[in-house]
Amino acid sequence: MTTQHAASPAVGGARPALSARSAGLRYGALFGPVVFGVTAAGVALPDVAAALHSSPAATAWVLTAHALALGVGTAFFGRLADTRGVRTALLLGSLALIVGAAVCLAAPNLGSLVVGRFVQAAGSGAMAACAMALTASTAPEMRPKVFAGFGATMAIFSASATLAGGVFTEWVTWRIALVLPSLSLLVVPLCLAAAPARKNSGRSMDLPGAGLLTVTAMSFLILIQSSALALSGTVVAVTAAAFVLALAGLVWRVRTAETSFVPKALVEDGVFVRSAIVGVGVYGGLFAAMYAVPQLLVGEHHWSVLSVGVWLLPGAVVGAVLSRLAGKLTAGDNGNTLLAVVSLAFAAALGCALLGSGVALLILGASLGFAAFSVTQVFTTALMSAHIEPARRGGAMGLLNLAFFVGGGAGSATAGALAKTMELSSALGVIALFPLVAALIAFTLRPRT
Repeated sequence: MTTQHAASPAVGGARPALSARSAGLRYGALFGPVVFGVTAAGVALPDVAAALHSSPAATAWVLTAHALALGVGTAFFGRLADTRGVRTALLLGSLALIVGAAVCLAAPNLGSLVVGRFVQAAGSGAMAACAMALTASTAPEMRPKVFAGFGATMAIFSASATLAGGVFTEWVTWRIALVLPSLSLLVVPLCLAAAPARKNSGRSMDLPGAGLLTVTAMSFLILIQSSALALSGTVVAVTAAAFVLALAGLVWRVRTAETSFVPKALVEDGVFVRSAIVGVGVYGGLFAAMYAVPQLLVGEHHWSVLSVGVWLLPGAVVGAVLSRLAGKLTAGDNGNTLLAVVSLAFAAALGCALLGSGVALLILGASLGFAAFSVTQVFTTALMSAHIEPARRGGAMGLLNLAFFVGGGAGSATAGALAKTMELSSALGVIALFPLVAALIAFTLRPRT
């Protein structure tokens, strides 16, 4: 196996390879704006409903469509990076991001806005997949510094998303808040130098398998959000039937097709499966916290959206420090311990919400969620970098992040459903089970030395 570097020199050797720190910052900035698609957009939803004369239930599709396309886009473009190269995936994803943002900015009604958000999120999925593939391809001796910069940059984006959404919604227009994921485009030229144009594995894309995975993921997320979206019984029944049929077809495809979109070897890989469970737990807790905490601070404590964003910013500092530490620990056996401890602290902070919705606990819970998010990305990327062969890393990381985003959608949907029968703070306490499971599984994860 040949050693890969943080970035390849330009043609003719005109430019030197990227330093580890520069590579980590660039790849983190490529991934970072992806989180704006959920958090910043959520802040803008009331203005969206008022401007387009739509009900809150219908407006929820602005977030739902984004979550669906983001997860599937990450898996699709991750596999495309394997079969056609990271450069191709990055360029096609940029095109989708541009087209989707343009539709969002000009959308005259909710339907066209949802379509734009779907296309934009698919492009964001490409940014996430390529950022993970590029980060995972760095040379082993450079990975700790690259992962540290990557995680720290993502922590800044995740913690500032609420503030950015509030600022643009209140001072400019809600449309800008919805297209903030397009900021990834600014970093694309800086990342192309590190993106090889050649094919890696040369395997086919398996479009039938990709379609089955798409329908399975989409129908699953729609089902768990059916009550929040106020779907009719007929729609729920049709969606459930689609989910069962697509899942059965996907299982059959995995077992019988040698070039399945979801490789059988990956499904049977214990390290991959445990990593996916950890990510689902952490993302589920974070998405639920970002759904509930702003509402509690605004509704019960009468904070402004801008105040919420400002007070969540310290979470970026915590996440940056811990992700940098995680980057240094991934070469040994202690990175998983850090992830487990942070996830356990996150679960404890959310669990305390059962005792009340004090401001300090809410801020602490959200901040620990940001930290757990950053450490999860750094550690799982490092783990998969050492565990998965280079030709399959893009697809593996894409599928892993698909599981993460679906877990995030499940967390926020569960919190929303529970909030109909209990206090929102109590619902947040129940959600503590997500990061608690992640913490317990994280103790079993060990990087391959």
